[in-house]
Amino acid sequence: MTDLRPPLARYAERLHATLGDRHHVASPLGAWLLLALSGPAATAGTRDDLESVLGMDVDAAAATARALLDDPHPLVGAASGVWHRPGSDTRQLDDWSAGLPWRTATGPLPDGSALDAWAREHSLGLVERFPITVGPDTLLVLASALATRISWADPFTVTEADALGAGSPWAGTLRWVLRTPPYGHRCWIARTSRAGDVVVHAAPARPADDGAGLLVVSVAAMPDVPPVDVLAAAHDIAAQAAAGTGGHRAGSLYDLPLGDTPLWTVCEEPTRTSAPDGRAESVAAVLPAWSAENHHDLSAPALGFPAAARALGDLLGAPDPPFEVAQAAVARYGRFGFEAAAVTAFGVAAGLPPEGVIRVAELRFAHPYAVVAVATDDRAGGAAAGPWHGVPVFSAWVAEPEEVPEADLADPPMQW
Repeated sequence: MTDLRPPLARYAERLHATLGDRHHVASPLGAWLLLALSGPAATAGTRDDLESVLGMDVDAAAATARALLDDPHPLVGAASGVWHRPGSDTRQLDDWSAGLPWRTATGPLPDGSALDAWAREHSLGLVERFPITVGPDTLLVLASALATRISWADPFTVTEADALGAGSPWAGTLRWVLRTPPYGHRCWIARTSRAGDVVVHAAPARPADDGAGLLVVSVAAMPDVPPVDVLAAAHDIAAQAAAGTGGHRAGSLYDLPLGDTPLWTVCEEPTRTSAPDGRAESVAAVLPAWSAENHHDLSAPALGFPAAARALGDLLGAPDPPFEVAQAAVARYGRFGFEAAAVTAFGVAAGLPPEGVIRVAELRFAHPYAVVAVATDDRAGGAAAGPWHGVPVFSAWVAEPEEVPEADLADPPMQW
């Protein structure tokens, strides 16, 4: 699989640049995945435009997206969906949709309440509403969902907010902040090309049973450094920290002057140490708890979705179609853990079709009828069917219907 980290870091810079310096959380990966799934539909100049934004060949991007979505990380839920308007001509979509990740939900376009339910299900309940509105002119909708809810391997302790320093605008508005525990977390000062010297904190999640983990890395620079540069440095440092490399460590604390800066305080005090030169070092960190909930419009040309809409519009017979693309994102960072989710949705529309006629039938089972429960078994995959495939397991003749129980009338109904 192509190394996604460099192109995703460049895409993240594009995305965060459009969002500016307001408090926010977003998932560049969630948006990038939709572009990658759209990519194989593109031709000629549209293909070039998408490759420029994706940072790689569209086929390589699609393969990377499939690998991630078909085998989600144990601590990061991942899902995708592609739905089309019922009654629309989808023959041109068949070749493209055959290359979608096998876990992708597909089929006729659900209504708004069903899409909301899909968002809740795949965001651990953190995103309540599907981020775009599906109208009668919407032909195709693509969506991605990413979610995590982890506990820290070692929880923070709590300290008074004045530990943030007298120069912090938050010290006077907060009462308590988080302090690193005596062990488990990593803190260091790093030297970067984009943001200068920065302070870094890395908190590991409690690992999954198979050893898979999640590392949440915080990076702060001097107050006058543009946010886009701090975010770029943070992506670089986080990748190195996850790989177990140095993360641009700036060197010894003894190379820094004693005293305060907006980023750290360095002091000396006597101690007992077995360090060879008698000079030990210790680094701790204080940082606030935080949360964010945002709705992002991702239609800016720099984010690639105008090109993706052209690519999919060609398959739908709707050249240069109108589109809507947005992301709903939420995150909470606290003493005991971290949770975050993002649902990204991309809808391609066309002019309303001409008026016609639809014939509707309602089928009634109003007299005795038969019921057969038959097993399906495609565990072997492909054309080979398992031994249970097509085997009738239960059968019935329904001649004495019953009243629906009161408990089943609840909305939502009680579970069996």
